[in-house]
Amino acid sequence: MFERAPFWLPGGHVQTIWAAVCAQKRRAIVLPLTRERWTTPDGDFIDVDRQHARREGRPLLVMFHGLEGSSQSHYAQAFADWAAEHDVNFAVPHFRGCSGELNRAPRAYHSGDHPEIDWILQRLRREHVASHGQFLMAVGVSLGGNALMRWAAEHGTEAQAAADAVASICSPLDLALSGLAIGKGFNRQVYTRMFLRSMKPKALAKWSQYPGLFDRKRLLEARDLYEFDNVFTAPLHGFKNTDDYWRRASAKPLMKNITIPALVLNALNDPFVPAHSLPQAKDVSPWVTLWQPAQGGHVGFAQGVLPGHVRGLPDAVGGWLMQAVGLTLKRREHVNG
Repeated sequence: MFERAPFWLPGGHVQTIWAAVCAQKRRAIVLPLTRERWTTPDGDFIDVDRQHARREGRPLLVMFHGLEGSSQSHYAQAFADWAAEHDVNFAVPHFRGCSGELNRAPRAYHSGDHPEIDWILQRLRREHVASHGQFLMAVGVSLGGNALMRWAAEHGTEAQAAADAVASICSPLDLALSGLAIGKGFNRQVYTRMFLRSMKPKALAKWSQYPGLFDRKRLLEARDLYEFDNVFTAPLHGFKNTDDYWRRASAKPLMKNITIPALVLNALNDPFVPAHSLPQAKDVSPWVTLWQPAQGGHVGFAQGVLPGHVRGLPDAVGGWLMQAVGLTLKRREHVNG
């Protein structure tokens, strides 16, 4: 599955930070990303960055990024490289406000936004598969992975109409336990501050669009994600408070309802996602494959000699998705005679 982390990357924190900042993301395969702006059903917009395969009739891989991520995140660059190498179409839909331009509506994005996931996948399925006759795979990273698994669980047997196989990478599938973890110690001092440095300005810009939308003073005083979600994320998206949001948005309690091939990858030394919060076989349906390697950090999994590379992640996950889709197609052909 994955090699052990190099000896020069000891521990989950180092594996997390090095992969994001220093490791190589590509094998020198660079194809242009083209941006499309889509109007959402509520009159807002999202931006979708796409990389096209060289040949017709190739599959599509859709990536849902993590908290404050984008198509420029290290993992997205690595998956774009994998897609180019395997001649697979690639699309990164940006959650609202994450493409470099503030969205218009009085809302942002959140960990359980499965209706948005469904709208995006349904549109991509119609546009791509109808014209190319090939399958669609989806992968979600961290926050995006929880939202994707929540979507798969919510839609049950209907999910196969939009996606043939899905995967989550280092996702906080129990948001409450992960939220507590990132709010303590080193996590609070480093990662929480990093996230709030970009989340607070976006929220304040949203307040300027809609004065009085939330308590501006309380947002300025927020020192962790729990407090931020209490003031901003939860009320703007229909939740009572952070506890209600984290409980209702978590994918883990519903993962027995998943009925399409699904891979759930979590490193046991992930600083954000405690090992004791991860789903076990009893918590998921037979369609779900659990990979829980000892090392990797949070979306890390760097390999090789200095400076290392992160292509092992898309090699493993992309390979699993392609194999899962191949088996699904054979099963359908057998059923259809």
